[in-house]
Amino acid sequence: MNIAPLYTSFLNATKVCTNTRKLEQGDLFFALSGPNFDGNKFAQQALNMGASAVVIDQLNLDLESENVFVVKNSLETLQALATYHRQKLNTPLIALTGSNGKTTTKELIREILAAKYKVLATEGNLNNHIGVPLTLLKLKPHHQIGIIEMGANHPGEIAQLSEITKPNWGYVTNFGKAHLEGFGSLQGVIQSKSELYKYLISQKQNILINGDDLEQVKQTQGHKITRFGHTQEADFHWEILNTDEEGVRIQFQGNSYPSKLYGAYNRSNIAAALSFGALFNVSVEAAQKALYNYVSKNNRSQKIKIHQTEYILDAYNANPTSMLAALEAFNQEKKLKKVVVLGDMMELGSTSAIEHQNILDHCLGLSIERIITIGKQFYASSNPNEKIDKYETLSAFMESFELVNWEFDQVLIKGSRALELEKLISFFKSQQN
Repeated sequence: MNIAPLYTSFLNATKVCTNTRKLEQGDLFFALSGPNFDGNKFAQQALNMGASAVVIDQLNLDLESENVFVVKNSLETLQALATYHRQKLNTPLIALTGSNGKTTTKELIREILAAKYKVLATEGNLNNHIGVPLTLLKLKPHHQIGIIEMGANHPGEIAQLSEITKPNWGYVTNFGKAHLEGFGSLQGVIQSKSELYKYLISQKQNILINGDDLEQVKQTQGHKITRFGHTQEADFHWEILNTDEEGVRIQFQGNSYPSKLYGAYNRSNIAAALSFGALFNVSVEAAQKALYNYVSKNNRSQKIKIHQTEYILDAYNANPTSMLAALEAFNQEKKLKKVVVLGDMMELGSTSAIEHQNILDHCLGLSIERIITIGKQFYASSNPNEKIDKYETLSAFMESFELVNWEFDQVLIKGSRALELEKLISFFKSQQN
């Protein structure tokens, strides 16, 4: 279709909306459909609620308005409109993907760049084939930089999102054992995440890599890249400094950068964000202040004190790579009495049983007094050990909980989002009263 008339309607709209429950007067409504829903059924309702126009792909739909765009596919039109808008504004865009740490790294980049620029960044984890175009359509002329997070669980998705976004810079946090059900193997993960690199190389755009990650070096070999790392080849050099009581600290380009972030695995996320700050000429002082003021939230490595016990809540997501990283960081903590509460890792396909078994085997070699697992996958593992307590469900654990036996200095809570382990925080607070 000719995108120009729709683009004019978009410019005159309050914003783009795909859900009538969130629709406001003046919104441009896109009727998206999926296996279990049909947005076309809500198009008339959107108009009645004050939508400035609607985009539908059900050709025989009779709507009582002239402000209707009938297209072949509403989702593809949303994506095309987003690309058209992105090209019209030509805002410099940074795209990032990876198995772990995407959202934290995105937030760190946002905080550091916002010290100097007007920045738009992906909200939450709206990083899929719908969320990415919706983010692009929030770009305004006053934005000087955009940061677009890209998620995927199947091959080809990052390539598609790259074509929609057309980024100027790209960064992959890491390659880990995530979404193996869709990617098939770790090699499938590497190839799929590297689709971002392939796009940037084909368009002669810019790439930042972690130069200490040999797989990232391999995937970008022979091409112009910028790298941060510990080696002499690094464009930006960083070193590990001792973690203080408040959070991890690194030295970057000769300057010390303290943070409130928990976990050694966040050091490379900080280094990546500082690299983008340096690339976009953010001053050392401004970057230091922005980093130090950043506080992790949304169930990502949050430190929460409940009476005398410190809880580390990292329950936004989990896969074998991030689980091991979290356990290693927790093992380095100096607290005397420690316990882990581990929830199942999802979307691992045929590797699920062995990966859950490996995690429990690894736990038994750490300085942890007690290992509590929640979920059917961990429950099915075979680890007969007095340190391990298994529960099929979260409610089963809560029902059996006895405060008198809960005398720990520090507790790590780690699991996939589907387990809803963040509910444990309010539960533990209620038990302490």
